[in-house]
Amino acid sequence: MTVTYVLGAPLGVVSAHRQLVDLGPDHPSRSGVVEIVCRLDGDVIGEAEIRPGASHRSAEKLFEVRDYRQLLALANRHDWQAPFAGELGAALTIEGALRLTPPPRATWLRTVLAEHARLHSHLGFLSVIPATLAPDAAVATRVHAAREALREQLADLSGNRVHPMVCRLGGLSVDADQRWLDAEAELAQTIAALAPELRTLLVQAGLPTGVAVIDPSLVRTYGVTGPAARAAGIDTDLRRSAPYLAYADLKVPTVPLSDHPGDAVSRLLAWADELESTATLLVAAVHATTRTGGPVSVKLPKVMRVPVGDTYVAHEAPLGRAGWWLVSRGEKVPWRLKLRTASFSHMAALEAVLPGTSVDDLALAVASVGYVVGDLAK
Repeated sequence: MTVTYVLGAPLGVVSAHRQLVDLGPDHPSRSGVVEIVCRLDGDVIGEAEIRPGASHRSAEKLFEVRDYRQLLALANRHDWQAPFAGELGAALTIEGALRLTPPPRATWLRTVLAEHARLHSHLGFLSVIPATLAPDAAVATRVHAAREALREQLADLSGNRVHPMVCRLGGLSVDADQRWLDAEAELAQTIAALAPELRTLLVQAGLPTGVAVIDPSLVRTYGVTGPAARAAGIDTDLRRSAPYLAYADLKVPTVPLSDHPGDAVSRLLAWADELESTATLLVAAVHATTRTGGPVSVKLPKVMRVPVGDTYVAHEAPLGRAGWWLVSRGEKVPWRLKLRTASFSHMAALEAVLPGTSVDDLALAVASVGYVVGDLAK
């Protein structure tokens, strides 16, 4: 029997051969359709094929007809759960090609915003715990409120709740006053307090272990990065191994291994652990920003041309490693700007490990692997 399980589907999708997998109202799977076509052997998945749907936006081709300032806004719309990570990656790549160094305060404030985006993304994926895996209305409400508070905080700084669009070549378009920085640190500490609650819910739910195991060999085969790789025992984090922004001056912690490394529960636990460590990093970055004065941008010519050549930059986005390969022929627009996204690798690995999984555990398996449709079908 073949059944198509649908994530992010419209109403009316349910039938004997087409079923909805609902991971909760705040989960990123709600924004964009992904299908998992499964051949079932009884109640066990025999084969699985993941179909990203028709969300391809031709972002890489659109980059080629945008000048270097314009394309930052397009990059912002790449990962809908952490838009700042997209505009930051593009800015770092172009600045690398230009040998352009932003002012110190801009670097610290960018670090604050990068960790802010990580909190927002992680909370979205972790919302599945109190929403469906270990239902708890009170915790679910607090998770939702925390995500809303992050959006309002972003709006207070940039005027946009979700898409800040504040990165500029050589810095930022806005500076944060002390009131905003104090509120940011306070919010981070509030969110850090959610981490132990989510871990406790997950452990007490008694969810099955050994589901959808992505072991170290599969991590390497499929290029899995971020929390999913760290949950398998692969100590990979560019903030620590190849520091950028201000991470060299911060202590980025490692994620402790669970009792069942590489399985679905361990990946969710890794997310919860990173929620706490990210909040700690953010508070430290806020304090450093407070101590660092000066401008947040540099003056640039009206027309920007990147020197002829190739530039590759990778940074630690919330879901994992995000790579940007820029090829310039000295024009006002890139000849090529290629993206390496975490979502595609993660869903490829998930497709490989779903066979042998009970259909009852499908929601747990999918919820443990981070993806965003905009990032998956770029």
